[in-house]
Amino acid sequence: MKRVFLIVLDSFGIGEEPDADLFGDVGSNTIRSCASSEYFDMPNMAKLGLFNIDGVDVSFTSKDINGLESSQKALYEEISEAVKNSKHDALIARMREKSMGKDTTIGHWEIAGLVSPKPMPTYPNGFPKEVIDEFEKRTGRKTIVNATYSGTKVIADYGDEHVKTGALIVYTSADSVFQIAAHEEVVPLDELYKYCRIAREIVQGEHGVGRVIARPFLGESGNYYRTPHRHDFSLVPPKDTMLNIIKDAGKDVLSIGKIYDIFAGSGITDYVYTESNEDGINKTLAWMDRDFNGICFTNLVDFDMVYGHRRDIEGYAKALAYFDSRLPELLNKLGDDDCLMITADHGCDPGFTKTTDHTREYIPFICYGKKIKPVNCSTRPTFADIGSTVLKLLDVEGELDGTSLI
Repeated sequence: MKRVFLIVLDSFGIGEEPDADLFGDVGSNTIRSCASSEYFDMPNMAKLGLFNIDGVDVSFTSKDINGLESSQKALYEEISEAVKNSKHDALIARMREKSMGKDTTIGHWEIAGLVSPKPMPTYPNGFPKEVIDEFEKRTGRKTIVNATYSGTKVIADYGDEHVKTGALIVYTSADSVFQIAAHEEVVPLDELYKYCRIAREIVQGEHGVGRVIARPFLGESGNYYRTPHRHDFSLVPPKDTMLNIIKDAGKDVLSIGKIYDIFAGSGITDYVYTESNEDGINKTLAWMDRDFNGICFTNLVDFDMVYGHRRDIEGYAKALAYFDSRLPELLNKLGDDDCLMITADHGCDPGFTKTTDHTREYIPFICYGKKIKPVNCSTRPTFADIGSTVLKLLDVEGELDGTSLI
């Protein structure tokens, strides 16, 4: 292959993993929850083989098919027929996470061939005093909150105090993150990003969280809202990933969305940020017109950030239907020596009520190209098989923690 386009549908899980009980996620199933919505509509992904993947359950067999709208009824009948006949156009597989975590950083690192046997540190009771004291000393600003909090709720509850005092809102979640929220008219973006870099220097070693995240917001009391100027400051991967190996082979490694941040820029030759799923798809299509040799790695974050964490089933289903509607444009731009991969990095079940955090789920893997045989590779033991497959397709030698599917 000359070009590989790898798109991550951030948080699009397809059912709980066997160790979901260790993460409090028994019963989670992102795709099944989305399929309960009348807006769920993925005929193009169905044609590629999404619903043929091991264990994928959209519960269409338990639905009252005759009571559905005609378009929805046709979709479920099409899915049922495809599954029955094992028909699909792409190479497919169900991927199990081997790393001990369910966050964005660990998920993407494993996709790129790096398994993390130890979980990154989390702080359910807030960060230690020595971390906060050092952060306040180096930034010259006081902090408030320092607790596990929902990102939208924390600015609703503490936005007024922040605006009045200028104190930075520091909070975390069930993930390994150090998040800093600030009003853009109180703390300019450049200044907020500077504070995040300071935090990134502090939270290393035993306190080395996966990401420091800038969470800027705007609005007035009672109506604060987060802006699209979020920025992630990740740890540098502890060893080479497929990105480094591809770059060192003299090929291109293009990043669209937050991929650059997740890998702290390591192994990436060119990048662009995005403001939404639509923007990410548009920029991927634009870069498909570029003459390059290597990989274009895209993250579509809205599934996770806008819908999954907010437990918005209908919004998530609409977002999936929108991606599916744009899929033919992506497929039509593939050359003879190109392939398109579609996967995820973890789950974030919008119907899961025990928590608003990520869920420990299998992820789908779909690989389509004119030279790719449409086979079902069943269930794989690690996301890292994706990275090994990319190297095999690009004819690049390198050692990763996975095995190629091809």
